[in-house]
Order: sequence, then structure tokens, then C-alpha cells
Amino acid sequence: MKIWIICSKVFYKDIQPIKAKLEEIGHIVELPNSYDNPSVEKESWSLGDTEHANFKKKMFKLSKERAKQMDGALVLNFEKNGKENYIGGATFLEMYEVFMNNKKIYLYNDIPEGMLYDEICGFSPIVINGNLELIK
Repeated sequence: MKIWIICSKVFYKDIQPIKAKLEEIGHIVELPNSYDNPSVEKESWSLGDTEHANFKKKMFKLSKERAKQMDGALVLNFEKNGKENYIGGATFLEMYEVFMNNKKIYLYNDIPEGMLYDEICGFSPIVINGNLELIK
């Protein structure tokens, strides 16, 4: 399978061992949009609101195209700032694109409690609880 890893930037530090394991079991892994340059969004902010908005538009459009090319997505949802199984706004929107393209969504951990719980349930994600062997 061609799997797209999506997550909050704070979890980028956790990607490499997961990527290596996925590749070891035969998957092709695509990394998050700004993985190679995680500070690009911060840089766009320094150029002003318009440039930051343009950056976000570009990322949303890129996510839409990438979702079409994948067999599924693995959402890394760990603890962030005291919130268990955190899924942020951009990750949620990427999940939506994957869902709209009828692709599988795998959650590394359980669906987070909170405002988007029902919507995430509606995506019918497969919760793997860290077991990458369940991605098929």
C-alpha cells in the first residue's frame, strides 16, 4: 500500500521509526507535506497575513491532490499539550480529503474526545493502537 503519514508538526520527531517499520513490512510511505521544511509555515507568518493565507491555500490544495494518489493515510495522534490522541485542524482536513477519495484512514491511537469526535467517527477510521501490522 501507498500510505501517507499525516500528523501535527510536533509529532514529526516520531515519524522515522514508524516509516521504517512500514517500509519493512512492504508499504510505500509518503511523508507530511512540510516534513522536509517544518519551519516553512512559521516563515510564511513572518511575511504577513496574506502570505500565510497563501501558504495555507497551497497546502490545502496539495493535500487534496496527495490524497488522490494514496491508498490510505496513517494519522499519528499522540498526546499534545495534555490532550490525548491529538488531531489538529490541518490533520482533520487531510483526513477529510482521504475520506472523500474513498481511501482508508488508520489512526495510530484512539479517536480523540472532543468537538470533532462525531465527524472523525464518520470517517470510519481503523484504530490500530500502534500495531502497524494492521495496515492492509
